[in-house]
Amino acid sequence: MKKNIFAVCDLEVDYAHNFMEYLNQKRSIPFEIQAFTSVEKLASFTQKNKIAILLISDKAMCPQVKELDIDKVMILSEGVHDPRLDQYPSVYKYQSSAKVLREVMACYGTETKEEEESLAEKRPMEIYGIYSPVNRALKTTFALTLGQILAKNKVVLYLNLESYAGFEGLFETAYEFNLSDLLYYVRQENTNLIHKLSTVVCSIENLDYVPPVLSPVDLHETTQEEWERLLREIALHSNYEVLLLDIGESACQTYQLLEKCKKIYMPVLTDWISQAKVEQFEKLMRIWDMKEILGKIEKLKLPYYTSKERGVEYVKQLMWSELGDYTKELVRREMG
Repeated sequence: MKKNIFAVCDLEVDYAHNFMEYLNQKRSIPFEIQAFTSVEKLASFTQKNKIAILLISDKAMCPQVKELDIDKVMILSEGVHDPRLDQYPSVYKYQSSAKVLREVMACYGTETKEEEESLAEKRPMEIYGIYSPVNRALKTTFALTLGQILAKNKVVLYLNLESYAGFEGLFETAYEFNLSDLLYYVRQENTNLIHKLSTVVCSIENLDYVPPVLSPVDLHETTQEEWERLLREIALHSNYEVLLLDIGESACQTYQLLEKCKKIYMPVLTDWISQAKVEQFEKLMRIWDMKEILGKIEKLKLPYYTSKERGVEYVKQLMWSELGDYTKELVRREMG
């Protein structure tokens, strides 16, 4: 199924091409990307192609563009523009490409109904879980390592479902949106959930992730039906090929989420207290007749990882550590 088209038109050649290059690197975006540096080329293209989103600079906007058959026109503004353009939503040009994209998708998602037309090709999506009843077993460290390695060849989304993931401290970043916002859209049965997802997603290297919740209450209050809807929408209407669930104990539907996983990686420790915790978990799965979950679990004794780096660099270095080598071998052996 052909993707809808997201077009950028800017008279500044470097900006148009650089922004298009950024968008093309974002493999999760469910659009075909086109860039134009003149209105004439844009108009010629629209004669045979339907554009869903046009982001056009205020200097390029003209009466000819208004006559084109385009679903949604947005102005790429340099700060002050002709008041006659106020009828169109605008995005400030001189900010990061990530913020420009986030604002565009937020606006498009607010006004476009998902059921009118699917924006992404439906492709199989595999769900992998990372879970352990043992604390301090490098669960999240392994999950971030695995995610970055898989994202070199696939389109991957990572969701952390822990009470206190600490990502603002880990990445040294203040997030504007997080998983709580996405879960709010789910509860509202928002028909543009995938477009809303694009406004929340952040990236490290090629790995997309949704910043975790700030309050554990948002995880506790999410029902099984709401988790299922979120996973279903991502599977059916996004470009993601792999979904990594870093599952903590705060999600009330922990075991139902584990059932959704194709494979579950369980980091463990060798001390007898840790082993006793794993044994209790396994006993509970048998009592609850959830033996299928046990069959999906692979226990991992991970090599220790430490680094002098902090913030984003700490996470990036994971791939080049002993833990990274261990994870690459795991991926090569099990996923080809």
